[in-house]
Amino acid sequence: MHSVHLAVLMTSHDRRARTLSALRALEEQRGLPAGTTYGVHLVDTGSTDGTPEAVRLRHPAVEVMSVGADVPHNQALRIASRNSRSGGGGGGPLGGAPGGPTHSWTHQLWLDDRVELFPDALANLLRTAATAGTRTVVVGAVRNAYGDTVYSGRRGRSLVLVEPGEHRPEPCDTYDGRVVLVPRSVYDLVGDPDKVFRHRMGDYDHGCRARRAGVAAFVAPGHAAECVGGPDAPGSREPGIGVREALRRVTSVQELPLHPWWVYCLRHTWPWAPYLMLSPYARTAARATLGRLRG
Repeated sequence: MHSVHLAVLMTSHDRRARTLSALRALEEQRGLPAGTTYGVHLVDTGSTDGTPEAVRLRHPAVEVMSVGADVPHNQALRIASRNSRSGGGGGGPLGGAPGGPTHSWTHQLWLDDRVELFPDALANLLRTAATAGTRTVVVGAVRNAYGDTVYSGRRGRSLVLVEPGEHRPEPCDTYDGRVVLVPRSVYDLVGDPDKVFRHRMGDYDHGCRARRAGVAAFVAPGHAAECVGGPDAPGSREPGIGVREALRRVTSVQELPLHPWWVYCLRHTWPWAPYLMLSPYARTAARATLGRLRG
């Protein structure tokens, strides 16, 4: 395998302990090919808990950019990608190798700061990528504290979660953006997540666009990481809320805002786009109505 230079893209917002844990787990990777180096590009979106300061203190090689709290996740990831291409940020060793120039990266690694990589995760991702070929995205499956897969590759229009195999990669159509290895050749073909998706769906759209461009995607064997912390807020599924509140939440930037969701459906689900566009909102209204009736 040729020398590997990873551009690790991360975002953060008021998750100081989780972000530090994610970075520590990254530093503790083992079994990597000799000469593997990395540069971390972290974009913090207005944290008030001291996340940027703590990262700079404990991980001085990490490039930290602070932006406003109004910058959504997907845009922050695009900024981190731009920073990786500009050559900013320090290189760091993985497996004992000296840091390398970040502008010459061979792979981008999308890494969510709410997950902790297992010690052999990167070696497994790179091994899978080397076997699958240069025009292949490799996804790391993420489990929760109970061992259940919660993020992984996805299949079909209904985005069914793909369970990782024990010994061989599993094909997928698209992917959750928690742990994703994107080779340079794929980046040059597909680019960053589309800016039309401000918070969610940018990862699913990226996977679908990659597939249309002839790029394969696989889930690496085993789990790559574990979620840190508790579950996400229930959002539009919270029991007892009314239909109006449920619809307000489901159409918010945190869930399925109308315009980005329509763009996604139009791009990737035609001719079923009109039906699929309306179905999550109809299900949300029905669930809230039934919940009120039962209550």
